[in-house]
Amino acid sequence: MAASKRVIIHEDDVGMTHGANTAFVALSEHGSCTCGSVMVPCPWFPEAVEIAGNNADLDLGVHLTLTSEQQPYRWRPLTAPPRSAGLTDELGCFWPDVPSARKAAPEAVEAELRAQLDTALAAGIDVTHLDAHMGTAQMPEFTAIYRRIAREHRLPVLLVKELDHYNPASYAGPLDTALYDAEVVAARAEGQPIVDIVFETPWDRSTDAETAYRQIFAEIGEGLTFLSMHFNQPGDFEVVNPEAAPIRTEEYALFHSDRIAAWVKEFNLDLIGMRPLREALRSKSA
Repeated sequence: MAASKRVIIHEDDVGMTHGANTAFVALSEHGSCTCGSVMVPCPWFPEAVEIAGNNADLDLGVHLTLTSEQQPYRWRPLTAPPRSAGLTDELGCFWPDVPSARKAAPEAVEAELRAQLDTALAAGIDVTHLDAHMGTAQMPEFTAIYRRIAREHRLPVLLVKELDHYNPASYAGPLDTALYDAEVVAARAEGQPIVDIVFETPWDRSTDAETAYRQIFAEIGEGLTFLSMHFNQPGDFEVVNPEAAPIRTEEYALFHSDRIAAWVKEFNLDLIGMRPLREALRSKSA
């Protein structure tokens, strides 16, 4: 009998760095990462395209991007919008924070999100799903856009049952979730997989990595759980953000060990990627 605790182990930020790309490949082969999503505007997207082209089994979606939070390492929209569209700061880069990005004109947001997905598809990526960098495209102002694009391409999207319990809500500014909640109801009716809870990389952990992540695995309950991880092999994120780099590289090292397989067995978890969810969604809509 299959476990009723279904778990997606996802690598966000593929394409942000070379180390994120190589970590995605290594952990997918190791069996401790079931899928990931690529940031199309980022400098290492071309390498991710090449990797995907050489690894047909990789489960790769698009990490729809409306923010550029690293300093001074930045990226820009594909659509080159005017400042008046509200998508960019004075340097022409995406805003570094979600509250600023939420003020962008919806039509400019939609054009940019479509450009990112279209670019990934044109590059030959077999896109399995959509999710959102820092949760920005999931915010109530943009949820309908996010879901409309996914529906047109018959792709599952990351939607968590309760936005208030999703980590991006903690730094997104004031939230009225009514619009988001309505989209979740509609998405569920269309057969979209709605995630019960998202556990994100424990950025502020005060313990060693094994203790912190074991606690996450121990807390996984019945239903569909999404682990929003940020793996990075050592060597480059130390330059991008020296202070935060150990969180990403130690996370990678732990997931490259035998601990994940042991916890999956101990807690009776059923690992799943996004490709089978895409196929199930398409089967329902056929």
